[in-house]
Amino acid sequence: MSAPSNFKEYYQYYLTLHSNPICKILHVIGQLATIAYVVFFISRGEWVPLVLAPFIVYPFAWAGHFFYEDNTPAAWSNPIWAKLSDWRMLWDIITRRIKL
Repeated sequence: MSAPSNFKEYYQYYLTLHSNPICKILHVIGQLATIAYVVFFISRGEWVPLVLAPFIVYPFAWAGHFFYEDNTPAAWSNPIWAKLSDWRMLWDIITRRIKL
């Protein structure tokens, strides 16, 4: 596949890296952990820890890639589009556009 030229193409590529249901579940857990982390610190009025929020998902997601997908995480090649794709995939899973 040639390099994606827009987000729609990138997201389709991103989904090819997430075919294993356990990997997708680990991504969902990581995204939900990120939301909980953000809510926790906002509710306490602590803003500095929020700089770490984008990284909460990685231990979950990367475990899915290393142990179940046997591939390289998309964040290594395009971190911004990969992060956007993480949230898009979560939405697509919640709305059942993507089955686990």
